[in-house]
Amino acid sequence: MRDKTQANSAAPGDGLVRAGAIIFFVGAVATLVTVAPLFLGTTPFPTYMFGLSMLMGVGFAVAGAGVLRSAAAGRRRARAAGAVSGQLSEQ
Repeated sequence: MRDKTQANSAAPGDGLVRAGAIIFFVGAVATLVTVAPLFLGTTPFPTYMFGLSMLMGVGFAVAGAGVLRSAAAGRRRARAAGAVSGQLSEQ
């Protein structure tokens, strides 16, 4: 059982997924703050706040890159395990 991945170990791509989630939520809060004055009838925020709203898409892309990286690492592990088991069956 020592060769199994531990539950608390970090897999490739985990950091990107966490960072992407944080960036996404910062962008979501910026979007809510930017849109709120439009519904409340107050003075709108400056233009750069609309730029901060774009962080939602950036966070989504970063998290997606983390998921793809994790999937690629899983495929590499499966390929390596298949090659090892194939060598063992030949002997």
